[in-house]
Amino acid sequence: MPVLALVSALFVVGFEQVVEWRFGAAGIVGVLLLTVGLRAKSPAVSSAGAVLLAILLAGPAL
Repeated sequence: MPVLALVSALFVVGFEQVVEWRFGAAGIVGVLLLTVGLRAKSPAVSSAGAVLLAILLAGPAL
């Protein structure tokens, strides 16, 4: 079980670093809103984070 928790934590930290490198501070805010919304079971907050990340991902295509 500790190995699974360690691997999970490394994946989350790595993902956050990639998002910050690629999308800057707005990407971190989006991931933070999405994570907090999912943990608090708040659809409004998690939706705001998901929309922000979607806009950042689709930005070059628009």
